[in-house]
Amino acid sequence: MTKIDTHLAGILDTAGDSASYDAACKRLLANKVILAWIMKSCMEEYRDCSIEEIAGCYIEGTPQIAQVALHQDEPDMIQGMNTEDISLNEGRVYYDIRFLAIAPVSGELVRLIINVESQNDFFPGYPLIKRGIYYCSRMISAQHGTEFTNSNYGAIKKVYSIWICMNPTEKWKNTITEYSFSETNLLGTAKESVENYDLMTVIMIGLGRPEQNNYEGVIRLLEVLLSSGRGVEEKKKILGEEFQIKMTAELESEVTLMCNLSQGVEAIGFEKGLAAGLERGMERGIECGIERTMLEAIKNLMDSLNLTKEQAMSALKVPEEEREKYMELLKG
Repeated sequence: MTKIDTHLAGILDTAGDSASYDAACKRLLANKVILAWIMKSCMEEYRDCSIEEIAGCYIEGTPQIAQVALHQDEPDMIQGMNTEDISLNEGRVYYDIRFLAIAPVSGELVRLIINVESQNDFFPGYPLIKRGIYYCSRMISAQHGTEFTNSNYGAIKKVYSIWICMNPTEKWKNTITEYSFSETNLLGTAKESVENYDLMTVIMIGLGRPEQNNYEGVIRLLEVLLSSGRGVEEKKKILGEEFQIKMTAELESEVTLMCNLSQGVEAIGFEKGLAAGLERGMERGIECGIERTMLEAIKNLMDSLNLTKEQAMSALKVPEEEREKYMELLKG
């Protein structure tokens, strides 16, 4: 396999926080060789193509990563592809990675528009599949004024939305699931050409653990690439020996940065947790100290002046909402 320039080095912010880690994930996934593995493993158009052929011949230009784009509803559309679809009547939709690809179908070249998303939260309050369908719908509608005009719907290009879920629930670990249109005859046997309705596909990739079933192929590749528990040398060895991905200086730099960032995220998480724990511990310590002091004051008044619990707390002006708590402590 020939060397393929990754063009990734020097782009990431090395602050070591979760935003930088997410950016590193996107940069690695946007590498053409990685995209080629995803395309060959998940898309029927590329099943019979080599990784080198897909990366070198069929991915057009440089994949776009979270770039600012034009408003969808503006009348003077510039030919091109938006990585952020903005409608005057809708909120913003951002794409992690978006690019054009050419697929060989029946000897002809057909353009595909592919969106690849990485997702840490498998259930962010709604089913991800619905978001994937929405993304496909937006990529279809965004073609008006770029791929076709007026009523020339025959020029609509097929779209894919591919989701790589790094922390799926158990049943979705080490799985690849496709959702697409199909033809069902409810009456009669009429048949439409597949290319006229096979226009959008959502693919969900759920990563899992090595000891689970189906841990192979692109599942293993992505788990190794995005893993926070593997070192740089181990990743390089697996990528080279098992997937024939040669380490250019740029790619090696990005893999190294990815590992460093993952360690940074873990360290920051630990430090934040420790700081929060210490802060809460100090707060609780102060609370306990105040409670003990107040409790002793109540007991002293009761003993020295022969006051009841209620009289002692009134004399010390204990807030009404706290008196029940001290009543319970005095029982002890």
